[in-house]
Amino acid sequence: MEITVTSGKKITAFPNASLLESLKKAGIYLTSSCGGKGTCGKCKVIVRSGQAVSKSKMKLSKEEIDRGYVLACKTYPSGDLLIDIPKESMLIVEGKVVTGKSKDLLALLNSTGAGLDPLTSRIVIELPPPTLDDNISDLERLRRELLSQGMACLRVPFRFLPDLAKTIREEKWTITLSTIHTEDCEEIIRISSGDKKLPQYGAAIDIGTTTIVVFLVDLVTGKLIDVASTYNSQIRYGDDVITRIVHATEHNKLKELNDAVISDINTLLSVIIKNHHIDIESIDCLVFAGNTTMTHLFLGLDPAAIREEPYIPTANTFPLSFAGELGIGVNPNIPIYAFPCVASYVGGDIVSGILAAQLHKKQELSIFIDIGTNGEIVIGNSEWLVSAACSAGPCFEGSGMKCGMRATEGAIEGVTINRDTLEVDIKVIGEGVRPVGICGSGMIDVIAEMFFAGIIDQKGKLQEVVSGRVRKGEDGLEFVVYSGEGRDLVLTEPDIENIVRAKAAIYAGFSTLLKEVGFTFNDIEKIYIAGGFGKFLDIEKAIMIGMLPELPKDRFTYMGNTSVTGAYLCLLSRDLRTEAEEIAKKMTYLELSVSRSFMDEYMSGLFIPHTNIDAFPGVKKLMER
Repeated sequence: MEITVTSGKKITAFPNASLLESLKKAGIYLTSSCGGKGTCGKCKVIVRSGQAVSKSKMKLSKEEIDRGYVLACKTYPSGDLLIDIPKESMLIVEGKVVTGKSKDLLALLNSTGAGLDPLTSRIVIELPPPTLDDNISDLERLRRELLSQGMACLRVPFRFLPDLAKTIREEKWTITLSTIHTEDCEEIIRISSGDKKLPQYGAAIDIGTTTIVVFLVDLVTGKLIDVASTYNSQIRYGDDVITRIVHATEHNKLKELNDAVISDINTLLSVIIKNHHIDIESIDCLVFAGNTTMTHLFLGLDPAAIREEPYIPTANTFPLSFAGELGIGVNPNIPIYAFPCVASYVGGDIVSGILAAQLHKKQELSIFIDIGTNGEIVIGNSEWLVSAACSAGPCFEGSGMKCGMRATEGAIEGVTINRDTLEVDIKVIGEGVRPVGICGSGMIDVIAEMFFAGIIDQKGKLQEVVSGRVRKGEDGLEFVVYSGEGRDLVLTEPDIENIVRAKAAIYAGFSTLLKEVGFTFNDIEKIYIAGGFGKFLDIEKAIMIGMLPELPKDRFTYMGNTSVTGAYLCLLSRDLRTEAEEIAKKMTYLELSVSRSFMDEYMSGLFIPHTNIDAFPGVKKLMER
């Protein structure tokens, strides 16, 4: 049997294998965050012709079924098929690295004052061949040459000795050493025959609770070669870190969660490398940042104590690991550097973010917040840093929402509602692209606009009699944001409740942390917003719903995905690696989960914008109109 994709690619349909499995074997990856259980509804494809048995119609609307949609994970070919893969079903968001992005990153690196000095180096050495008069061993010959070049402190691990004789003779005594600085000394991580100084690449990786992002970087020029991202497959075990910890520990499934994230990273790396025709041996180093739980799961460390008082992780700083130890699909001797964490709920992604924002060097009092599945907040300046974390849930990244998706092409990222006619206008990411879902910024816009149009009340409850767009759906009342070809895109009452809870947690985190350090919002000169969806975030709308404090708009700065940006900086500079470690040591952590003040603030935030309306004078005026 054969499967033909409308793009023209033909693949083999494997016996007893689902469409999802056959496509994966052919290198076509679909989003399937539930792991093929048919519960997430993300792996939709359209059967244009042919025969197939679909064993589940869950998560499909009547309109989708009528148009030939099936879930790839629950559909089995019984003959040749012609299928169409919707853009929103594709797992990997790749490429599109514009020159400006690479220039911006290089400009940021230069602005730190750190030079281009990658975490790993390559040294080409020409050894003098042995003679009867110069008859020392190969290893001593190598050490003597290193000493003569001023590299006395350069360790040669035992694992290179078995092939050393062959390697140094293969290209007439010319070899290339790849090294990394560790524990106050250089250590050889690879010995290659001949002059292999170029090319040299590295990867900066952000392991998020919901998404994973990989930057492929030229270590010689600092240029960003490509970007790839995907949903974190661990989502199938739970949307948040707590449920994943429970699954890993109480159900003894740590290996499953570890395998899931390793598989995601290997997939992303292999696609980028293949697209750019890069030799796998050219990859020299990986740097990754993630929250404390994601870091533990990636490294295969027991995360059980993270969720149990007094909330102590296995480690906050991590020795170098190597690709072969973790199962990463590059040369097994390639080092993997993990950003240091601060505490159980403030991890390496936040340390990486502070490094990217350079908050630790600024004189003015600033706030850094990473809005993702967890809302981590840092307040401080060049003299001190205090951090805290609050659980926002994955709603801002599209997970757990009926029509949610990440802020990628096809996502509704902006919404306006005419207060008189209640007509809805939408803004979609991408030129001339049909909307296929709603990202976090779009959801915030919808809620703000519905509130001021009277479609929802202060508790976020939909008012059925106000607009014909409010209707009863399978999850209760829902608001139709977009109706067109294919399924309607809606925001349900459970979706709205998720957003309101998330925004309440974020604002409570702000206000509680400020009280703890003795400041108010008026003392804050800058708020740096990180997180994938923030690029499209309308600050005014976020203030309207009570997620962000009401401050002048010019005090807010969007930073993008600072976790992967910080990893990029660290990959290219040994000095910035040292700075990152100093940031982690410097940062004080406050545990909000045991704070009564936080719970009071959180409960007060479960209204739009807030029970203390005087904290939002501008919003109050709008409400009085």
